[in-house]
Amino acid sequence: MDAVASLLNGPRAQGAFLLRSVLTPPWSMRIEDQAPLTLVAMVQGDAWVLADESAAVHLGPGDLAIIRGPDPYTVADDPATAPQVIIHPGQLCTTPDGQELPEMMELGVRTWGNGPDGPTMLLTGTYTMRGEVSQRLLSALPPLLVVAGHSWDSPLVPLLAAEIVKDDPGQEAVLDRLLDLLLIAALREWFARPAAKAPGWYRAHSDPIVGRALQMLHNNPAQPWTVASLAAKTGVSRAALARRFTALVGEPPMSYLTEWRLALAADLLREPGATVGAVARHVGYGSSFALSTAFKRNRGVSPREHRLAAGP
Repeated sequence: MDAVASLLNGPRAQGAFLLRSVLTPPWSMRIEDQAPLTLVAMVQGDAWVLADESAAVHLGPGDLAIIRGPDPYTVADDPATAPQVIIHPGQLCTTPDGQELPEMMELGVRTWGNGPDGPTMLLTGTYTMRGEVSQRLLSALPPLLVVAGHSWDSPLVPLLAAEIVKDDPGQEAVLDRLLDLLLIAALREWFARPAAKAPGWYRAHSDPIVGRALQMLHNNPAQPWTVASLAAKTGVSRAALARRFTALVGEPPMSYLTEWRLALAADLLREPGATVGAVARHVGYGSSFALSTAFKRNRGVSPREHRLAAGP
């Protein structure tokens, strides 16, 4: 696994919320679900996305919006249309005055809207859990970004549109993986643009020296790496690697490794049955005490407190 793949793999959908919306204007939905990451793909028709801290963005057929939470936003046929539906955490739907809308607009399998023949169709995929490994990725994204349909050639949106209405065995797993693929493809397209200001770890992937060092750190975080051992593996001097790594990634190699190990540990601690000792060995700490000390220094809580805060 290369460094970019391991970071883009952070938001791993597990029972993600996926929905096809079929709508007839006027329509407007206020999203207050506090989700860390949402994709909105336009299949047909037009829509506007209005994030509270960004200008209104128009979406046409084939366009894809990626919205970084947890701040609320609105999706509507027109910026002037007042919200008719509020989406709360847990995908609870209410009117603006708080009346529940449990099944008022169900139109079939994972399909919702205000009429079965509406001219607008959009797909929504929502990551409901924040994984610590993805924090570097999430922090690199603007609150709202759009990948225009004409700028990339991807079969994933039509494929997701076809699969989202199926109710076959294992369909949830199929949709989760399609959502992951769509997110990764869209982010690669976005980060490839000069205006996107891709993060240092992404740009450094193409560097023959730093990219190799990142790959080794990500492939084997348990290895007792030093700058000297990384330099030997990449064929440059210790000083040259440290200077080049810091310049491209934005932090020294060992600082990056520490953050990566602790991000992995935070993610693994949420797994059922995981012990602090086993996680410590997996990410390169010699004991549960060593991991606990580093974890609390970096995050302000112990590994056990972190796991309890994450819930069941």
